[in-house]
Amino acid sequence: MSDPYLLLWLESPLQSWGHDSKFGRRDSLDFPTKSGVFGLLCCAMGAGGKQTEWLEQWSDRDMQVQAFVLKDRDGSPLPRQPLMRDFHMVGSGYDDKDPWQTLLIPKTGEGKKAVGGGTKMTYRYYLQDMAFAVALQGPQAELTKLEAALQNPVWDLYLGRKNCVPTEFIAQGIHADAVHAMGRALELSESKGRQPTFKVLQGEHDGEVLTLNDVPLQFGEHKLYRDRRVTVLPAA
Repeated sequence: MSDPYLLLWLESPLQSWGHDSKFGRRDSLDFPTKSGVFGLLCCAMGAGGKQTEWLEQWSDRDMQVQAFVLKDRDGSPLPRQPLMRDFHMVGSGYDDKDPWQTLLIPKTGEGKKAVGGGTKMTYRYYLQDMAFAVALQGPQAELTKLEAALQNPVWDLYLGRKNCVPTEFIAQGIHADAVHAMGRALELSESKGRQPTFKVLQGEHDGEVLTLNDVPLQFGEHKLYRDRRVTVLPAA
């Protein structure tokens, strides 16, 4: 008998799931990454540091994603909103001679002044008005712990970045298999006036196959990741 699935419902006006970002340009993938979901779970558990053993336990577990868009008053799906770009100045206006203010100015990896000065322009991208159902497979006892942590989190929960606050309870029950988990997600989406638009399956299937470097091997100061293959399919 296969392990059950924990259903996560990720809904917020803004979400951002970083995948291939640099300091000055923080992109977002079109759907939640495995590293982003695992980071969310670690926040719920209050688990800091490298977490190498915990990540090894979960790295190969199945994770399926179903995306949902809003419907209009006639029941037709609304087009997906474009990525929102948010402009930031980082390190602006601080006095580098003040011992406290200088800590807020970006430095090099060696702690020296950044080339061209400390003030940096950054662009950050967000998904708008999306909701995602994430079905994560695991042992019953471990999923029960994760569900309890999401219901009573140690640290604040957010969907990719700290300004992406969830607007619905994330934990939506433990289900016998992925079919039952996504069935519950469809029921929830109907009550919210949403319609499925695409899904992401782990591994290679008939559809658009992508290689993502989003399986975390180590969190903390020096993060490590490895690749996985996923397939993006239109909603059934």
